[in-house]
Amino acid sequence: MKSTAERVLDAAEDLFAEKGYSATSLGDVADRVGIRSPSLYNHFRNKEALYLAVLERLLERFNEPLAELLSEPVTRQRILSWLEQMIRLHHRYPNLARLLQHAALSGGPHTSELVERMFRPIFEAPPPVNNEDLFTLGDATLQPWAVMALNNIVMSYITMAPMYSDILGMDPFSSAALEHQTELILRLARKVMGMGNDDVDRPAS
Repeated sequence: MKSTAERVLDAAEDLFAEKGYSATSLGDVADRVGIRSPSLYNHFRNKEALYLAVLERLLERFNEPLAELLSEPVTRQRILSWLEQMIRLHHRYPNLARLLQHAALSGGPHTSELVERMFRPIFEAPPPVNNEDLFTLGDATLQPWAVMALNNIVMSYITMAPMYSDILGMDPFSSAALEHQTELILRLARKVMGMGNDDVDRPAS
């Protein structure tokens, strides 16, 4: 059974993802958990502290695959594996993308810190072995834009795909939809990295 603090974090995460930081009150969270508002202060000193705890939990979950990627020499095949992990994580835990969209549109405390912790490691990742640039676009200055574009595709699917469920003819969070999205993004990533669909990195010399 989950502790009260965990239940508060779960409820707050859902509400911040649904409504954004400004539109969510501690009363909303307490009502969702089924406790009285003053009881929240036994666990979190204010709304900002609760919001930061929600972010921290999400960041730990999503930054773990990147830390693993950067712990060894980076190959393009490992980049593709990391990207697939991120796609599947966003499907399993869609609230981060939704919360980030609210932060981008209407702000929230420590938004710049959130961007630094989640995105800077991606932009500053070392180049893969055997390759001068992470993405071979013919212009190395476009590398961060390529990273941003692929990341935007992954996350915007979570916030926008439900609008297209009727056109897709399936639940955008179904297993079948996940496989379609994963295959498309990995194909795009291979193209951007100058790989064919059957390419495998050669061992470093």
